[in-house]
Amino acid sequence: MTNQSSHITPLSAGEGYSRKAAGAIVFATNNPHKLEEIRSILGGSFDILSLSDIGCHADIPETANTLEGNAIQKARYIVDHFGYDCFADDTGLEVSVLGGEPGVRSARYAEGTDHDSEANMRKLLSRLDGKDDRRAQFRTVICLARRDDIADYTLFEGIVRGTIAREKQGTEGFGYDPIFVPEGYTESFAQLGMDVKNGISHRARAVEKLARYLKK
Repeated sequence: MTNQSSHITPLSAGEGYSRKAAGAIVFATNNPHKLEEIRSILGGSFDILSLSDIGCHADIPETANTLEGNAIQKARYIVDHFGYDCFADDTGLEVSVLGGEPGVRSARYAEGTDHDSEANMRKLLSRLDGKDDRRAQFRTVICLARRDDIADYTLFEGIVRGTIAREKQGTEGFGYDPIFVPEGYTESFAQLGMDVKNGISHRARAVEKLARYLKK
């Protein structure tokens, strides 16, 4: 399947209906990094649409205090308002010595910011300054909601364990990738590159479970 930009013109009513009938699934994001990662993992098996593809520009609520809750909110919103099958994810970096922080607040960990990766990493490295226990895990929860049964949903979880580096390493990836070193490796996600990351990441593991479920 050809990679699609997250800035594609929204589908026309007729095209949208035909793709619904053909089994297109919305991934509730406009994050180009996430879209690239998901499409790479799933390959050509599924017709994956972004929020922009279906003309959704709303600020979808993410007000739950758990990853599971946020994923459910986002997936149900799309099914309810746009009529597509949808899967949505929420991901958190959970650091052992910090009691699971930043967790559900990972994207907004630094005060007064929203998805500011540099600020989030600076805060986390500062919180871990002088600490030897740097164990952490990335955890992704995916919620799949279907238009034929909006009251029901299915959750899929993926976890990758590792440690937090003492400084940024590498330039690829996004989010906390430059400071997360997965178990069994000596390089960060940002150094390993997308091909390696897509084979071992938390999101990859959750998406693999989703794909197996969809292919049943």
